[in-house]
Amino acid sequence: MILKNDTFLRALLREPVPYTPVWMMRQAGRYLPEYNQTRSRAGSFLSLCKNPDLATEVTLQPLARFPLDAAILFSDILTVPDAMGLGLYFAEGEGPKFERPLRDEWEIKNLTAPDPSVHLGYVMDAVCQIRKALAGSVPLIGFSGSPFTLACYMIEGGSSSDFLHTKTMLYRRPDLLHHILEINAKAVSDYLNAQIESGAQAVMIFDSWGGALSEAAYSEFSLAYMEKIVSSLHKTREGKRVPSIVFTKGGGLWIEKIASIGCDAAGLDWTMDIGRARSLVGDRIALQGNLDPCVLFSTPDAIKAETQKILESFGHGSGHVFNLGHGISQYTDPENARIMIETVHSSSRKYHEVASQ
Repeated sequence: MILKNDTFLRALLREPVPYTPVWMMRQAGRYLPEYNQTRSRAGSFLSLCKNPDLATEVTLQPLARFPLDAAILFSDILTVPDAMGLGLYFAEGEGPKFERPLRDEWEIKNLTAPDPSVHLGYVMDAVCQIRKALAGSVPLIGFSGSPFTLACYMIEGGSSSDFLHTKTMLYRRPDLLHHILEINAKAVSDYLNAQIESGAQAVMIFDSWGGALSEAAYSEFSLAYMEKIVSSLHKTREGKRVPSIVFTKGGGLWIEKIASIGCDAAGLDWTMDIGRARSLVGDRIALQGNLDPCVLFSTPDAIKAETQKILESFGHGSGHVFNLGHGISQYTDPENARIMIETVHSSSRKYHEVASQ
């Protein structure tokens, strides 16, 4: 099936585009009333993730509302450790928790990578359904958490402000952490390749907690494993390139290192100027980002101005996918998201004039 809008994929590959494409991290989420209604019908967040029909429904909701240039699979990064048997559950008001966090050496040594077709079949069913429902309108993004980010949840047993257990293991027993990361890298590679085979047209690795590490530790315990995954990904499907995006929140300082691992694009949070990042990576990779999500709580004029600042900072030419610097807040007015999206489309064309002639 021919894509009606492949602007997102072409921008990731730094090919000429008529305008800067845009999508939003967490674009199918609690800021949308229709999402909340579907989640209520599902009964719980985990039930929503594990029901392919409902996951398809919520994936498509933001596309019905906004002129976005890509869809992203509705799922959660913790589906992988859940499939490893750690007992994922969501405590009301506390976020994700694991019944059996990895603390003992025997538990770590017994860890195995799940077979995605068996243990994560519901995700592949959702990818197939979403791809069919999109009917070639826009591309579908698949995703996973990074090995290190998954390890943080698996070791801490949930969210953490200081990653005390994880960092203690990193410095006291690095061999155990490396073992977890090896298993996670295999699991993520298999998982993303299964998504690609099921119909995902680009994939993204979310390294939410890599920015909590020192530079040396980041290179050894996070980036090295993402490089392994990128090298193992299927690069083509249905005769088309399948681009990969790596996003380390708080990783702007290491953008040149990220550019060297073989990915097609790097995501940026809002703490680094995108023009500076572009000057550092040159034409090696595309860049994605990076509006502060809190801008969407301001006025229409401020939203337009801040959006235009990022477009201007990146400058002329392709290789930019506009996004927020992190996921959209559940408290955002959807109409403010619309203002940002429409501003990107209208204000970016002058930076792509050669492509549109």
